[in-house]
Amino acid sequence: MRENPASSLAGKRIVITRAMTDTEELARELADRGAIPLVFPLVSFAEPEDFGPLDRAIDEFAQFDWLILTSVRAVRAIAVRTSESGRLLRPARLAGFPVAHVAETHNGVALAEELGSRLKGTKVLLPRSDKANPDLPAALRRHGAEVTEVIAYRTVKPTGVDRSTLGETAFGEVHAILFFSPSAVKHFAVVSVTSWRSLMSLQNEVAIAAVGPVTAKALRDAGVERVVVAADTTAVAVVEALEKHFAAAKAAPAGAKQA
Repeated sequence: MRENPASSLAGKRIVITRAMTDTEELARELADRGAIPLVFPLVSFAEPEDFGPLDRAIDEFAQFDWLILTSVRAVRAIAVRTSESGRLLRPARLAGFPVAHVAETHNGVALAEELGSRLKGTKVLLPRSDKANPDLPAALRRHGAEVTEVIAYRTVKPTGVDRSTLGETAFGEVHAILFFSPSAVKHFAVVSVTSWRSLMSLQNEVAIAAVGPVTAKALRDAGVERVVVAADTTAVAVVEALEKHFAAAKAAPAGAKQA
């Protein structure tokens, strides 16, 4: 392990509420800076209850001008479905698609604004979670796109979480909790031994961090006033946001609260 003792994260215990399969890179980045990552997933994923709409979209893929993928999970879901069903995305396989646009801001409405006039009169395929924010398809339509939204996967409450050890192993002595989606924020109250009021009071002792503005809003709606926000979803961006927060906290006068 490449440890960076000069990092403000050295020795910090960081709870990652992301799905286990999506934490490897982030956990490595944290460990490289001397932090102790604790993986405690608050979301899980499942197949669509009905594959029909997704299968039809794949079969009719050639009619779409844009395929908009807003998560790695959506990419995986389509790749797995095309492989398992024997369907092929035409005129090319998914892995061979040229990437026409990478969002500068990880926010649905911002993505639509970035594409702007390029959307007018086009047909857009939008495969995503059943719990996805409705703002993106609405924004795409405002710019003149015809949107076909299909459920590629479902976001569900995690299974197999041992409530009896949650407080002991994760929330007994930690310095930060990372949330990656509004669903994780909602599921916190379900799987944890604490209440929403406890989550609000936790901000006085622990850094509550959100990856992206949508998750930050969910935390604020839940009553968390002080949110550390990582504007980008990359592991490096998340780690840098935490480093900045803890560096500022160390430099602040005793008793001062970090915003």
